[in-house]
Amino acid sequence: MTTWDPTRYLQFADDRSRPFVDLVARVQGEPTTIVDLGCGPGHLTAVLRARWPEASIHGVDSSPDMIDKALADNADDRATYELADVATWTAPEPVDLIVSNALFQWVPDQLAVIGRLAERVAPGGTIALQVPCNYDAPSHRLLHEISSQPPYGAHTEGLHADRGTHAETYLDLFSEFGWAVDAWETTYLHVLPGEDPVFDWISGTGARPILQALPEGLREEFVDTYKAALRGAYPAGPWGTVLPFSRTFAVARREA
Repeated sequence: MTTWDPTRYLQFADDRSRPFVDLVARVQGEPTTIVDLGCGPGHLTAVLRARWPEASIHGVDSSPDMIDKALADNADDRATYELADVATWTAPEPVDLIVSNALFQWVPDQLAVIGRLAERVAPGGTIALQVPCNYDAPSHRLLHEISSQPPYGAHTEGLHADRGTHAETYLDLFSEFGWAVDAWETTYLHVLPGEDPVFDWISGTGARPILQALPEGLREEFVDTYKAALRGAYPAGPWGTVLPFSRTFAVARREA
């Protein structure tokens, strides 16, 4: 099972948070109950609180390290956090807003899971989600090309799925439910500082399953090769290294 490092994840916190801010900005209404699926270290609870000061907020994440960080760092007395797998988790009561930032690409059979969760959305309520859609980018293409070759491939078999989902998929899904849907895609140009910043970025998220699958010694060899390939694909400029990153968004509202 992949484990997650809150400190590494938060290395680019502002850039990683931008899509969530853009997603929440498109949510209408005044929800009083909010569930944040894949809440991570809880750093985005403040975004929800700023938008909806009176709402109760419940974060759910499958990483013990992330939940521990959320519990330790957040003093919001109307926010709670739960360690659970979203693939099987369900809301005990109807929810006004279910929001999710960069989670569902990790959930097997995500459309069925979203469909089950949609049943727990209150009339007039909303599901708002965002997922990466950049698996054809050099960062991911090189990751999988290199890690699938000897001597790495014997350890990474089964970890090379394209996890991207386009806006049309969510538009079709929620439209079949009879919900009003706003779905779109955006490419961000993140300007990253430092040496090997693209590796630092992806090693906190998309590359973690592969990095953790490789044994010690082989992992370090892979990292050196992968870093060199990334430097060629994303050359540093005088202002930093530009990482284009495409994401898919959907905001779907149930009839009242």
